[in-house]
Amino acid sequence: MFRRVIWIILDSVGIGEAPDAAAFGDEGADTLGNILNTRGQLRIPNLEQLGLFSIDGTTLPKTDVVPIGAYGKAKELSNGKDTTIGHWEMIGIHTKQAFPTYPLGFPQEIMDKFMKKTGCKGYLGNIVASGTQIINELGDDHMRTGYPIIYTSADSVFQIAAHEDVIPLQELYKICENARAILTGEHAVARVIARPFIKQDGKYIRTPNRRDFSLKPSSDSLLAYLKEAGYRVTAVGKIEDIFSGVGIGDSVHTKSNMDGIDKTVDFMDTQHEGLIFTNLVEFDSTWGHRRDVEGYASGLEAFDDRLGEVLSKMKEDDLLIINADHGCDPTFRGTDHTREFIPVLMYHKKMSHGVNLGIMDTFADIGATIADNFGVSKLSIGTSLKKNL
Repeated sequence: MFRRVIWIILDSVGIGEAPDAAAFGDEGADTLGNILNTRGQLRIPNLEQLGLFSIDGTTLPKTDVVPIGAYGKAKELSNGKDTTIGHWEMIGIHTKQAFPTYPLGFPQEIMDKFMKKTGCKGYLGNIVASGTQIINELGDDHMRTGYPIIYTSADSVFQIAAHEDVIPLQELYKICENARAILTGEHAVARVIARPFIKQDGKYIRTPNRRDFSLKPSSDSLLAYLKEAGYRVTAVGKIEDIFSGVGIGDSVHTKSNMDGIDKTVDFMDTQHEGLIFTNLVEFDSTWGHRRDVEGYASGLEAFDDRLGEVLSKMKEDDLLIINADHGCDPTFRGTDHTREFIPVLMYHKKMSHGVNLGIMDTFADIGATIADNFGVSKLSIGTSLKKNL
């Protein structure tokens, strides 16, 4: 048994269109492959050594590097391509019915309930929009009226943007909690998201103080099983928000990918058993949705540099798992997530050679492997890969 698992999610780092990509309008999406093709090169030697470029059926170039880790890719069983559905599937939850989306904005009945529940006198927006664009389009009106800016996307999200000096953070978070309370039943969106911003150099920009208010996942899943069995489950980044705290012990929010690695490494120094579960969100929020190929590529290289630090701190009885949760191809049309395979890399120091894990039928194979390792209840979906390690 591995005494400790370090599980890092590279948010949105997909590895090529899924078999059902056409049903989601995502034929041709390939986050990692298209970044490499556009950029021309990608210096990520640690990920390469773990087996990233050895994964079957990708557009990534094969190299002469002999992998030392276990490598493969997984397709999504659930109906969706967002953060919540992807993470939930990893821990054993099969979402058969997609969460509701609102391409025409939220119905008036919801907005009336929102104003009544939150005490807001009005709102701006209530449209599908890019978050960075809408705060600049409506920011001045927001400053004048004090009304929050409401918007959504192709994902199942109710997003609330506000200037931190107009609606202070704790007040914005409370508004989001109240919105979460009314978005139930047929309108049970996956996430309500607080999107605070400020004005800098004449332009409105987001701050790192985002918070997500998710639906509560089923308690019949990996994190709850681990906590019930007495294992320490530590969440880094937005992991606590994604799972609405279910099964989480310690948690810390982060301001950037590098802050996320800092916190992960800190926990590796102090937590010697259980699960350290980290989400690095900038790949998705800062570069994927903003269609910033160079930023995304540089972010991958920066992560790879820090991955060396994680590898050096690993103990003999540690298992490292790195994977994504969906795609968000910065070269693709639109600004939304893309339905893709995700890369899956696993490594421990006793591995004598690389292992090809092939193609997994569900993201839940990852969670099933962790459940098997710790000897907790078997997940309802997913097949453990532990015997391959």
